[in-house]
Amino acid sequence: MAAESCHPRGISWFARSCIPADPARHIAVPVPISAASTTNPAASDAEEESPISALPHELLLECLARVPRASLPALPAVCRRFAALLASEGFLHLRRAHGRLRPCLLAVSVSSAHFARALLQLGASSVPELDVAALPLPSPLPHCSGSSSAFAHARAVALGRDVYLIGRGATLRVDALTGASHACAPTLFPRKKFAAAAVGGRIYVAGGSARTAAVEEYDPSADAWRVVAEAPRRRYGCAGAGAGGVFYVAGGVAVSSGGDGSGGATRALEAHACAGSVDALHVASGAWAWSARPRAVPGGGCVVGACGAGDGHLYVVASHAVDLSFWRWNGGVNRGGGGGGGPCGWVALEAPPVPRGSVGLGMAVRVAMAGVGGDRVTAVVNATAVRGHNAAGGGALEGMVLVYDIGGGKWSRAPDLPPGFRRAACAAVEC
Repeated sequence: MAAESCHPRGISWFARSCIPADPARHIAVPVPISAASTTNPAASDAEEESPISALPHELLLECLARVPRASLPALPAVCRRFAALLASEGFLHLRRAHGRLRPCLLAVSVSSAHFARALLQLGASSVPELDVAALPLPSPLPHCSGSSSAFAHARAVALGRDVYLIGRGATLRVDALTGASHACAPTLFPRKKFAAAAVGGRIYVAGGSARTAAVEEYDPSADAWRVVAEAPRRRYGCAGAGAGGVFYVAGGVAVSSGGDGSGGATRALEAHACAGSVDALHVASGAWAWSARPRAVPGGGCVVGACGAGDGHLYVVASHAVDLSFWRWNGGVNRGGGGGGGPCGWVALEAPPVPRGSVGLGMAVRVAMAGVGGDRVTAVVNATAVRGHNAAGGGALEGMVLVYDIGGGKWSRAPDLPPGFRRAACAAVEC
């Protein structure tokens, strides 16, 4: 538990963490020393015993903003004042001003033994760097008996510096900078393999349940969920995206409560329509843009990944049994399907460069996507052989990270995620 104030002996370690390791980079700053301190030893001893908490907020924030990222997780436990300053907007502003914030991809992996996070830094002027660390969890975790099973197919959604890990009957808020985690209210309906995204400072979830078609909205300030709409189709295994004030629900298979009396042919047609299409909800009005007929991806592919980007567009990756395609939904959406930024429609982009034979018949493909830094899209590609099938050549992919430059229209390869991150939930953060 953090102390009320800071012990003076901690200032030596704290100061050393702010000084560059290279002495040549250290800039000496002259500090004025009063005459009383040089002539009165008692006064000097009294000054040495003064706690860190005597420092003004502005000076302490400047020091905290310069601490290396690897040292940040331990600082909130020093004292409550440190914890409050680290959680403030001023800390984030100063850290950004000092150039210590970079666009990153955060991946959270859940196993029966532990939670882990991989942070991939994707600065435009630097080589991508990968940092892996254990993720501390609050104990006990409310609302669920087995935390690992509750988050086995979790979705990660970023709101500012906080990443919300939404699982089956449990929600966790993780500070991307310090790693501190807090339990939050779970969704009203238990879900698995559902769509989730942030729109307008709130989180929206849909699908992943045969019991309900409800779309839920999460208000982080109230830590509460509420139902805001009913989805026109119940999807399972779908992906979510937020862009331009719209919540997109893409891909997946159609599920029903079992009492609708639909025939097999009808259910098969509906399942195919869901797998290769997108629904769009205007969060401001609560109206679906294409309630009668969803927008299908060209070529009859199945959507395996989707995200919104800083340019306000929706990006999706589709699987066509033997290869992948990459699409952007061009223009906005309205109730009639038109847009205000030019003609609406799908625009084909450069396909993700996956190894030949890694995507094919008998392979299950999952792509976790996130818009990073406003000008890039990341795709974490995983491909495994379906049980009972032999892959048609090629090997499995696990944690392959691709980065798409929206301006240049090209893909590039980033460091792969470590083993064990095949089902990782991914989100874009500044860290």
